[in-house]
Amino acid sequence: MASKPTDDDVPDYVLNNRAQWDAQAGNWVASGEEGWRGEPHWGIWHLPETELHLLPEDMSGMRAIELGCGTAYVSRWMQRRGASVVGIDNSERQLATARRLADEHSVELELLHGNAETVPYPDASFDFAISEYGAAIWADPYRWIPEAWRLLRPGGELVFLGNHPLATVAVDWNLDEPATRSLLNPYFGMHRIDYNEPDGSPSTEFNLPISEWMRLFSKVGFEVIEFLELRTKARNHEQVFFVTADWAYDYPSEQVWKLRKI
Repeated sequence: MASKPTDDDVPDYVLNNRAQWDAQAGNWVASGEEGWRGEPHWGIWHLPETELHLLPEDMSGMRAIELGCGTAYVSRWMQRRGASVVGIDNSERQLATARRLADEHSVELELLHGNAETVPYPDASFDFAISEYGAAIWADPYRWIPEAWRLLRPGGELVFLGNHPLATVAVDWNLDEPATRSLLNPYFGMHRIDYNEPDGSPSTEFNLPISEWMRLFSKVGFEVIEFLELRTKARNHEQVFFVTADWAYDYPSEQVWKLRKI
């Protein structure tokens, strides 16, 4: 494996997001424990794997990597299906929870502290890569998508889930308020979104217009297997992060891309 980059080599948004996720890690312990115990479900609305089919049913003999693994419950789901799994995450404190849970469940995972834009593995090391949020929104797509392609063997698949671009343009990122039914930000030119958390600390998320995602995939060497736009099951007033279930019943709050390396 390649040597780990020093902080001098790491982009500012990676360091800012690392500090933010280290600070918030305690808030994600309970959901991580639940994820390790439970059946696969996805996104902020916990949509079941039986509907979305983000993972191969049988991963026996497969080498898989989770890009931005957090507490590594997705890695656990893949290991349960027979895969040999590597997880990489930007937050050492999130990984501490993942390592504890791996020990408690007697599960062998390789967990790395690092940035999914520069993964210390050789070309063509994996059959399958996945990111539920993680790299999907916290890493620069112009960096992490080519890196995921590099890591996969020919015919290998990348699946990722993150915020839908429509939700991104309907939020005032400077206010701690849910998405509106008005467009507040430009759609074209969307890429890096810098904002401050409620405590004033900086964070950065990323997204692209759908056409730009497709252009990037084609340029890098991925073909699109399937594109999903996710919604809630029922209209109500529940709010999760920056969207309400009422909003997410009418508009897609999340997107899923399923890709294959050409």
